[in-house]
Amino acid sequence: MQKVNIEQGPKNASRIILGCMRMPALSVEDAAKMIEKAVELDINFFDHATCYGDGEAETRFGDALGLTGLKREDLIIQSKCGLRFDNQTFDWTKQNIIESVDASLKRLKTDYLDVLLLHRPDLLFDPEQVAEAFDELEATGKVRHFGVSNTLPMQMELLKKFVKQPLKINQLQLSIEQSQLIDQGLYMNNKTTDMSVMRDDGALDYCRLHDITIQAWSPLQHGMFKGMFIDNPDFPELNEVLGDLAKQYGVTKSAIAIAWILRHPAKMQVIAGTMNPTHLEEMAQADGISLTHEEWYRLYLSSGKFLP
Repeated sequence: MQKVNIEQGPKNASRIILGCMRMPALSVEDAAKMIEKAVELDINFFDHATCYGDGEAETRFGDALGLTGLKREDLIIQSKCGLRFDNQTFDWTKQNIIESVDASLKRLKTDYLDVLLLHRPDLLFDPEQVAEAFDELEATGKVRHFGVSNTLPMQMELLKKFVKQPLKINQLQLSIEQSQLIDQGLYMNNKTTDMSVMRDDGALDYCRLHDITIQAWSPLQHGMFKGMFIDNPDFPELNEVLGDLAKQYGVTKSAIAIAWILRHPAKMQVIAGTMNPTHLEEMAQADGISLTHEEWYRLYLSSGKFLP
């Protein structure tokens, strides 16, 4: 698998990330097999969050990793903190960030996180508290690299005024169907469609300008957690084009959908959230596909977009 070197971040990182949100559904033994399958596919990047299964995803991963014989230093383990469903708040306070990391390390059975992301913006966040937390986590060796998720450019700029560590990752939703991250640049000044509405303050271009790696989540989903568009009868044209290209390249529709994201010159990573080894193998085939300019647009337009 092709690797990316995230500027001032992890090096030799796989372009496809195994998202571990659904890992609590597996037994420890099956979770170990899933981790081993990812490594067999040359996927070395694993994404977690404190809220996934109320911490159970991290616990299952930590227990499973001990059964594999894999070396910790060969893996890139990332977690996110800030979402507190226990008290219905988003929390970027210093206390919560530090306590969350300590809890993640205990559950994951590791001494450090390769990457910590702030998980969606806390509407009351104090950047000075975030800076203090990051300084402490870096000084103690508990976190090596830092970033954010679902965060607007100006929110990142505010953080950067106080945080000295480079923020080099932003985890954002993107799929062929949920492509508003890309759409806005096309429909500028076009009153005939709400796709012209600026919803993210130019996050894609901001990340490219500042060498921030975008990690695309829900790459096969439509809407926000509404389900997959693959073989969904509500998306006949998209599935027809996916099928044609899948047959042409000798892969699955899922691989083509992920290859569409990887084809973008922003050099994104893609989070594969499956806990099915066969599906992961199919999705990993996207790494070997380089869609042409015309094929990329054909997929884009088949998802309901139009050229103004």
